[in-house]
Amino acid sequence: MKEQNQDCCPEFSKEKWDRKTFSWDQKRFIKESMPAFFHMPFPPLISKKMKKMCDLAERSEADIPDISDALVLFHDPSAFRSEIYYSVTREVEGANNTNLSGTYAARVFDGPYNAVPKYIKEMEDYLSKEDQEAKDYFVHYAYCPKCSKKFGHNYMILFARV
Repeated sequence: MKEQNQDCCPEFSKEKWDRKTFSWDQKRFIKESMPAFFHMPFPPLISKKMKKMCDLAERSEADIPDISDALVLFHDPSAFRSEIYYSVTREVEGANNTNLSGTYAARVFDGPYNAVPKYIKEMEDYLSKEDQEAKDYFVHYAYCPKCSKKFGHNYMILFARV
């Protein structure tokens, strides 16, 4: 999923995602699950799962052509299990293929990973002003820890299925 002349993560465009609504109809992803401890997945497992998904998508030529449109969503169905959704352009052989459909309200936040509960509260306040309610949440982290330091921001997109 790396672009030429790209060290790691592409520079993030907050305006492209913040306070936007997205309607997804069978948006394709491959999915991996892993154990978590009170919503904190184990970092070595994240790397291992991401590498596996990247390799499978590359081998199937299913990567998103414009890396700035690629999404890696994290979802916690429970405090002890985390899921990673990796966006792809088509079905990927050997992967857990899935899709997401529905309307998703998005907000961009900039802060530490452990502030997600605070951002969910801010999202709930935002949605209530729009007469909407979140049914579920997904988080896209724009930068890996190394690129977060490089760019001086730790952007994340909080997607609320409404």
